[in-house]
Amino acid sequence: MMSEPVIEVLSRSALVSVSATSIAALLGISLGTALALVRLGDNRVVIALVNTGMALPTVVVGLVVAMLLWRSGPLGGLDLIYTVPGMIIAQALIVTPLVTGITMAALRQLPRQLSDQLRTLGANRLQMVLRLWIEARVALLAAAMAGFGIAISEVGAVTIVGGNIHGHTQVMTTAIVENVSRGEFGVAIVYGSILLGLAFVINGLLASVQGRAAVWERN
Repeated sequence: MMSEPVIEVLSRSALVSVSATSIAALLGISLGTALALVRLGDNRVVIALVNTGMALPTVVVGLVVAMLLWRSGPLGGLDLIYTVPGMIIAQALIVTPLVTGITMAALRQLPRQLSDQLRTLGANRLQMVLRLWIEARVALLAAAMAGFGIAISEVGAVTIVGGNIHGHTQVMTTAIVENVSRGEFGVAIVYGSILLGLAFVINGLLASVQGRAAVWERN
């Protein structure tokens, strides 16, 4: 049975990661869709920018966010440094490029004539976008799940922006690092096991959705 501190850290980790993933999904799917529809993805510069965003070191993102949120920084008046909202912002910035890239790639792989057919049938822009999302739903779900996986396992940015303050900003990854540094491997193993369990659940859900989608397409 998990102790109260472990449950607290687990709940905070879930709050930060789910919130960041939700924000990133909203921004990333919207941006990726816009890039796919206007075919800016044919421009190598755009692809390079998106790919660069997907490969940004998380500690660099954390550093930039911390500089912005620092009390002497441009957004210091918001008092978001060493807070859960500040950590959510950092993780959302990390996940958004990934969701954007996957969304853009998935929509660009759809048949070009699909958009033309929808316009011919009288679909407006919103109806066309919704239909394209339905066609690419498995890839979009995979993007969101991959984003959550990155957010829940990220340690660099949340350490810099959150500060790993007990009872306030400590999450599972920062707790693992702290406990290992103190030689308390038992607690670290508990957190690590939870992270591994979440990874198995996410992969299982994605595999299930992909299997059902394949069955639906065959029928």
